[in-house]
Amino acid sequence: MAKNHEECIHMICLAGDGHFLYNKRPVSFCSGNILIMPRGSEIEELWVSDDIEVEILLADERFLHNQLPANHYGIGGAIALYQDPVIAVCEEDAAIFRQDIHRIKERLDHTEHHFYDQLLGSMALTMMYDLFEFHAKLHASDLYTDRNTDIVKRLMLLLSTGTTKTRREVGYYANELGVSMKYLSETVKRQTGNTVMDFIVQYTKPIIIEYLNNPRLSVAQIANALNFTTSNYFTRYCIKHLGMSPTEYRAAHQPKN
Repeated sequence: MAKNHEECIHMICLAGDGHFLYNKRPVSFCSGNILIMPRGSEIEELWVSDDIEVEILLADERFLHNQLPANHYGIGGAIALYQDPVIAVCEEDAAIFRQDIHRIKERLDHTEHHFYDQLLGSMALTMMYDLFEFHAKLHASDLYTDRNTDIVKRLMLLLSTGTTKTRREVGYYANELGVSMKYLSETVKRQTGNTVMDFIVQYTKPIIIEYLNNPRLSVAQIANALNFTTSNYFTRYCIKHLGMSPTEYRAAHQPKN
């Protein structure tokens, strides 16, 4: 599942303990902890005990986001996880998570499957919703209690209404929120590690995919519906953010002959 993009680390600690710096913040973990780190490159000064035992799944972050609907818990949860990537789980939830990653690993080599991408995508989506549930049970009521994250909450609420279908400019959202572009950009980056445009793209991709999955619509019709100035611009946007052109996406998601 991992390709040439940022990999998201999913790890469960089965024994031992360790600590490291993530986003320049100290993180400690022990047996019974799940760790989710979309930006593995930000891990520094890793130390683990001699009896450490972990299970890890690396997944392409873009692949994972492409499985999710536009309005989903993961966007808000990512804010809290960037601050603290550790989720303490009970034995039952730990077993569920291990089953999820085992199912994915068991099917990775089944590339001859006519619906290979959809197969992996459905199992990845199941894993993500299980992780959302584990995190929500611990943190859902606290996701936005910090006053400093209020602007991020308001941005997410605005994005979740589907505005990115036609509006994908950072300036538009700054104006809607009544703040400057600089303030919005710096606040979102500081609180989440991502840019405003990263979130705009994350909400836009599922909308594009939903349109591309409708065979009755031409690429030109989709580009017009999504307020792209030209079909060529829409194609370049898809290549950049989906990793392939609209035509290639449709061909790749048809059953293999």
